[in-house]
Formats: sequence, structure tokens, C-alpha cells
Amino acid sequence: MLKIKQAVIVEGKYDKIRLSNLVDAVIIPTNGFELYRDKETVELIKMLSKKTGIIILTDSDSAGFQIRSRLRSITRGGEVINVYIPDIMGKERRKRSPSAEGKLGVEGVDDEILLEAFRKAGVFAEERAVPKDPITKADLMERGLVGGENSADKRAKLQRGLGLPVRLSANMLLEILNVMYSREEFFAELEKL
Repeated sequence: MLKIKQAVIVEGKYDKIRLSNLVDAVIIPTNGFELYRDKETVELIKMLSKKTGIIILTDSDSAGFQIRSRLRSITRGGEVINVYIPDIMGKERRKRSPSAEGKLGVEGVDDEILLEAFRKAGVFAEERAVPKDPITKADLMERGLVGGENSADKRAKLQRGLGLPVRLSANMLLEILNVMYSREEFFAELEKL
């Protein structure tokens, strides 16, 4: 498994599922062209591009390149690495028919081809600093952010206050918090809110 410090931005949930078997990183789906309307995800991607850097991995069709272009325009001033998959004709197993252009997307490409695409882009396994004292789910529970009465509302308020998308699951929130904040920084931010 390739350990990467940067967040990986992909088009959809199936790409995220596929990539999570190969890459140990925060993986954020744009949900296709929803990226043009979802201001919260855009802000999250901007923040991650400045904090950890991002890797853009989209399909090699015209829609993928349009989404990649949008991502590049919103992350100016941040660290961005582009990973490209080759044009491979075919259809993904879960689909009845091939895409309009007949190309495989990220979810349909073989493991070795994906890993080679990362290598070609200069992305190698890295030692990601594991926080000595990470923020845990128990910390979120103690503060009423998960598993309690009105926890979803409290978590949404926290996420808005930190400039994060409200739609993040508790697990994705925890993952992002540990990338963006030390334990002390997080508790300090929590106190401010």
C-alpha cells in the first residue's frame, strides 16, 4: 500500500473505494460535476492543497479533464500533483455499457497501472508523520460530536466553524482533523467555537 501525505482527489465514490485498496491517504471524491456547486468541498480541497498538498486523479476522458481543470483553477497557490491514467478502452464491471468515449475510468484500471501512474507523477511511498497523540473518536464522543443526542447538529456546527463540508461522515471528519490539526490545535479551535 502506498502511504501518501497528500490528499487524493478523485471523481466519484467508486474511484474512492477502488483507490482505498492501494493508497493510504485522505481520499476526497468530487462527485463529478457537483464540484461546480459544492462550495464546502471546494473550500476543503483549497485548505488541503495548502496544508498537505493534493493529488488529482481523474478519468482520462473529457469529463475527467474538465474536472481536473476546475480543481487546478481553485487550488492556485497550493501544492498540486497531477496523476494521469493512460487511455485504456473498455468498460467497468459494474456498468452495463462503456462510457461515451469507451475509456476505462480510475475504478476500472488495474492496480499496477494505477501504481505506475503515481510513480510516473513522482509520487512515492512516504513516511507520513503519525500524530503522537491523535484526535480520537473517543475525543469526539466526550465532546458530544458523535454518538449522542444532537451530535450530528453539533458536528455540523463544528464543521461549518472550521470551514469544512457539513456532509462529512464522522470517520472522514476524524481523518481530516488529524491531517490538519494537532490534538492541541484542535482543542484550541474547539474552544473558540
